[in-house]
Amino acid sequence: MSEKPSKSLPGIVGRGLIMGIAEVVPGVSGGTIAFVTGIYEDLVNSLARFGPGSVVMLSEPKQFWAHHNLRFLLSLAAGMALGIVSFARLMHYLLANFEPVVWGFFCGVILMSVFVIGRVRAADALLVWGPLGFIAGVSLLLLPVGTSQTGLFHVFAGGAVAVCAWLLPAVSGSYVLLAFGLYESIIGAIAGFDLITLGTLALGCATGIILFARLLAWLMRHYTEQLLSLLTGFMLGAVAKLWPWQPDGEADGFAALATPQQYVDATGSPDFLPWVVLMVLVGGALLWLLTRVSRC
Repeated sequence: MSEKPSKSLPGIVGRGLIMGIAEVVPGVSGGTIAFVTGIYEDLVNSLARFGPGSVVMLSEPKQFWAHHNLRFLLSLAAGMALGIVSFARLMHYLLANFEPVVWGFFCGVILMSVFVIGRVRAADALLVWGPLGFIAGVSLLLLPVGTSQTGLFHVFAGGAVAVCAWLLPAVSGSYVLLAFGLYESIIGAIAGFDLITLGTLALGCATGIILFARLLAWLMRHYTEQLLSLLTGFMLGAVAKLWPWQPDGEADGFAALATPQQYVDATGSPDFLPWVVLMVLVGGALLWLLTRVSRC
């Protein structure tokens, strides 16, 4: 099955760029960007076509290219790679110096995503599955953040799990890397072009895609409303993980969430409150604009 011709090449690359930027930040899912910009179904179905039969099809390059929708996937991958490489260092700097502002922006992105996805869900499915997803999303606060890991096996396993999270329009692949204790080492590998670490990560991601994409495509075909209602609730609950004022320390769960003044007292840094409010609005507005150009 070939790609639907409704998406232009620059539009696909642009979506990939934004998805790459989103995935640099723990707590923000590239899958959300894919969904609200109208390419999520194409993405999942294209990845689900990879399997044992793909090896046999390599002898027919044109058929392999068309069947796996490689024009779409490679264009998207190019945009994502550009976004990740271009913004990894900038995001590291922003998180180190203006952390509440960054989280405020992405809070706005996720809240608008909840509105965009949730408003078109069937009411009965949303009422049943949305609250379950919300509880699961809030429970992210209870997940421990792993200590730093650098072993290649950990990188491989983290990549396999993170790419599953990336495919879901709610869960952040970079947050999975953070939970595995791999986030800093992967960002460092990207900045330093550590090909061994990045190659191992890519192999793990490929394994995760092969194992998970078909399951997700099946769920999307047979339980679309239930799955998306669940993920809508999950996104809303997961906003708690993006609360802008979370001082570094030993506290976890809800104890890690602070008021702006508590953040100032604990860190000695400004609370950036006006900027946080502004960036919540900017993030929401930009996400809404993305939905307006989703046919490009």
